[in-house]
Amino acid sequence: MASALLLSGALGRHTVGSSIRTRSSRWRSPALLVAAAGGRGYSRGGGGSGGGGRSPGRRRQEQQQRGTWYEPSVQEKPGGSSSSEGASWGQRQGLPQRRRRAVLGPPPPPGLQQPRWKQQQQQQQQQQHKPQSSSTPAPPASSARAALTSAVAAEVAAFGSASSPQAAAATAATAEAGPSATVPPRRAGVTDGVWDRQDELAVREALEDAEKLERQYLKHSGDGEVILGRSPEELAALMASMGQPAYRAKQLRDGVMQAGCEGARSVHDITTLSKDLRAQLAERGVRTGRSVLHHSVSSPDGTRKFLLQLADGRVVETVGIPADGADRKRLTVCVSSQVGCPMRCTFCATGKGGFARNLLPHEIVDQVLTVQEQFGQRVSNVVFMGMGEPLLNLPSVMRAHEILNKDIGIGARHITISTVGVPNAIQRMGRLQLQSTLAVSIHAPNQALREQIVPSARAYPLSALMADCQEYFRLSGRRVTFEYTLLAGVNDGAAHAQELGALLRRHDLRSHVNVIPWNPVDESEFQRPSRRSVQAFVAALEAAGVPVSLRQTRGLEAAAACGQLRNQHQRTPLPSFELPA
Repeated sequence: MASALLLSGALGRHTVGSSIRTRSSRWRSPALLVAAAGGRGYSRGGGGSGGGGRSPGRRRQEQQQRGTWYEPSVQEKPGGSSSSEGASWGQRQGLPQRRRRAVLGPPPPPGLQQPRWKQQQQQQQQQQHKPQSSSTPAPPASSARAALTSAVAAEVAAFGSASSPQAAAATAATAEAGPSATVPPRRAGVTDGVWDRQDELAVREALEDAEKLERQYLKHSGDGEVILGRSPEELAALMASMGQPAYRAKQLRDGVMQAGCEGARSVHDITTLSKDLRAQLAERGVRTGRSVLHHSVSSPDGTRKFLLQLADGRVVETVGIPADGADRKRLTVCVSSQVGCPMRCTFCATGKGGFARNLLPHEIVDQVLTVQEQFGQRVSNVVFMGMGEPLLNLPSVMRAHEILNKDIGIGARHITISTVGVPNAIQRMGRLQLQSTLAVSIHAPNQALREQIVPSARAYPLSALMADCQEYFRLSGRRVTFEYTLLAGVNDGAAHAQELGALLRRHDLRSHVNVIPWNPVDESEFQRPSRRSVQAFVAALEAAGVPVSLRQTRGLEAAAACGQLRNQHQRTPLPSFELPA
């Protein structure tokens, strides 16, 4: 978990459990429809006469009472034939009209009207379930999209089941909680308190998941291909497999990542492609990789927080932070790198739950594009300080970093990657020699206190962390920034500041320190420090010769700290979700 230091907390997200419902799953298959109607569609009579002698009005009344759409028999339809061979009129015409008991039903056949009370009821229900998205409505899901939905559901249901019996038990517990549980459950055996073997196993699962996603990403092609985040060569290969020229790859990429602020959210929105090619891409299951905007809140200072629903129904939070004062061209995005987090930092909203999965590169980049679109201006800065520990998902984070830098045009020195500390990962980043900033969430000046605030410090001691920071500076030539969240009465004393200054001098790391007053989160025992104690802490660091800045907390009115917006929605699970286009 990256500690969500930009807004003093971590972002959060939910799982959907083992049973996933998509928009397409609310439709009943044609075979079931025929079986339910005695093998003859909606007209249950023999041959083409239908209805067993009942009048059309009588059959219409009965079907409306059962909650299904009335469909005329062949004899009722002008120009109909009596040789129906058991098929209904809608089936012979190739119409996708199917009986549906969910709230979002198909329109009635042309020329027929529902009762007025039924129309009003459906309009009200459609308004309640209307997603917050301005994109063009997608057509009915193709067979490839349906297969993709099933594959996602199966993978989510099986997540962690092969790792250990404990993980399987956690998955079973989630399934019992409901089909759309919104809180990533902790691994079985993981509890608050001292860091132990169960926590280490949870971290290992996160690392293994990152490696698995990297292998899948390298092999990913064909049905279910995602456009966002793919290299020009990969998109060219996709187009070649469909018999299209190489320049179509650039049209795909530009359609999703417009130079302006509004990219395509569905392949049907890429209007530079022909309708036939767009239909072929949709049939093949190709997606843009964009999310669905589920919810958003704003604060008077301009900060806006967004809940984005991903392809498997999980929700991730991202934050857009506009600059105040004269520098109005700056727009910072705080992005998440994981669904949940296994690091269990005690002051963190996400740490209250568990780890679900790592985010893919396009799911990280999508957060930046969403903020850019919603604000209507170009993003200038990105900080990996949201939900999750970025260095546990280093392959996806590094790919997203490259896309943000080279494709979207955000300067490397305007990108910050935050970490609470993962063994070997900081040195690995040093060898990459990035020009971006590494921010280490230290939060305490000594080992004992840090273990209380950051339980994982027991497995990765402060001395080892500082030694790795020294090695990072030697390898990359870039100084490390230290993030220090002030918790009232815990680590905010002047003596703590003096001890922190001595620690940095001892390791020859007179790096910049960002001091952040803690933002309150639900179900936490900590308190926000007073302004006087914050000023005293900063003054003590300055007296010790340490460069320091006081981070102004933003978005306090917008569901308080990072993760709070997600926490509010945890209490009401998503009843269903829409598969992103």
